Amino acid sequence: MAVQARKVALFCVIIFVLYTIITSPKESADMVGIGFKGISDAAKGIGEFMTELVR
Repeated sequence: MAVQARKVALFCVIIFVLYTIITSPKESADMVGIGFKGISDAAKGIGEFMTELVR
């Protein structure tokens, strides 16, 4: 039962993402850019933390 619920939830998320991309591609691209910038900043912060930890 839980596996089916997971499949249905994943299907709904995929449909929502596709709908968002189709209806507003510019805003979707901006959101992806913001997401990648956040991931990049987090990785940079972890790198700086590890560097200071080693020193």
